[in-house]
Order: sequence, then C-alpha cells, then structure tokens
Amino acid sequence: MSDQAGAWISLFSGGKDSSWALYQALEHGLAVERLVTVHPTGDSYMYHVPETDLATLAAESVDIPLVDVEPDDFDASSAEDSGEQGDDELEPLEAALEDLEPELDGGIAGLTAGAVESEYQTSRIEGMCDRLDCDLFAPLWQKDPRELGETMLEAGFEIVIIQVAAHGLDESWLGRTLDEDALEDLAELNDEYGVHLLGEGGEFETLVVDGPHMDRRIDLEYETEWDGTRGRIRVTEATLE
Repeated sequence: MSDQAGAWISLFSGGKDSSWALYQALEHGLAVERLVTVHPTGDSYMYHVPETDLATLAAESVDIPLVDVEPDDFDASSAEDSGEQGDDELEPLEAALEDLEPELDGGIAGLTAGAVESEYQTSRIEGMCDRLDCDLFAPLWQKDPRELGETMLEAGFEIVIIQVAAHGLDESWLGRTLDEDALEDLAELNDEYGVHLLGEGGEFETLVVDGPHMDRRIDLEYETEWDGTRGRIRVTEATLE
C-alpha cells in the first residue's frame, strides 16, 4: 500500500469477509470514511447476496457512513457469460465510487475487499482500482481458510450463517453460529464434498452480528426458507441492542 492522501472506502456487505477486511483496515490505521454496499437483484458472481439491507445496521454499529448501490442501478441479466456478467456488475459500483470521490478530502486513497481465493473477483477489483488510481487492501487474500476463520473467532467476531447452497449443508446450518465446532464440521464437509471452509465459492453466506469494531450487537429474528437443496434465513426483525 502507498501513503497517498485521501480516504479509504470499504466494499462492505456485512458478511464475515468484508467485515474482516474493514476491521483489519481500521487496525492498520487506514482512514475508512465510507462503506459501500451493492444490493444485487439475484444470484451474483461478484457480490454477497442475501440480507444486504442489514449492512445499514452494521454500518450504524461501526459508525461509518454507508453508501448503497441499489438494484435499479444495473442489470447484468443480459450478459452472455460469467465474465461479461462480472464486468457488467462492476459498472454501477465503479460509477458510484466515481461519484463519491469529489465528496472525500483528497479523493479515494484505496478500497478494502474481502476476497480470499477468487481470482474472478479480485482481478476485476484490481482493474477498477487501477482505473480509479487508488490502492487495494485485501488482507484475506491467499490466507489459509481454517486459520482465517479461527483468527476471526479469536478477535471476537460473532458470525451467523444466513444462506447455504452446497452438498452437505442442510437446513440445520441456517442461523447457526460459525464457531469452533462449526469450523470442525466444515472441515469434514470439505474433505467429503469439497465445501470451502469460508464459503468462498458461494457455498454459504454470513452476517457478522458483533465484533470488536462494532459498538452494538445486531439482534435478529428470522424465519428459514428451505427448498430441499438450498436455503436462507428471511429476517423479520433486526435491531441494534
């Protein structure tokens, strides 16, 4: 990372990976002045999908202003392949960042991102940073998934699984806390089915309801939806404690 002036922006969904990138940026003394959340309309190759509206509560708890990129801002459904869809999905984010830059003293110094192993995501974000002439802070990149998960727990992250879509992950995982026992179970599912320990391939999605960077815990009430092979929680009420 360079020492260029300006503000840092965290690409933020409220999930564990983007939250860890934000937390690490703050721990490194980076001046994070905005969180940016993209709200996809359906399945996405680039973004965390379920319950992104809860990022608003997470941002309030973290006490950093949130910028929303809404579904109406883009439509990648006409893309002919995954590469084109990823490029299309990035356009509204990049446009939002370009609009935001004049509001920030010194412009955009850099972006934080929570990618672990996805070249698909990271290469596109790196390209966007090049075009925006800013740095990229990706503290999870190429780290061991088990060690990362354990480090998040040791730091005090409380992580809830809010969507599952992989062999071996049944309805009982919906709403489950990602703790040491869950990591051990995921390691066994990794051996048997190839499930990524951090859900990097979309096997599962998470929400951080509490952590050392948050002033107040997010309390959830929800129902579960399960179609026999995949499912998600549907939040009925969410408040800051």
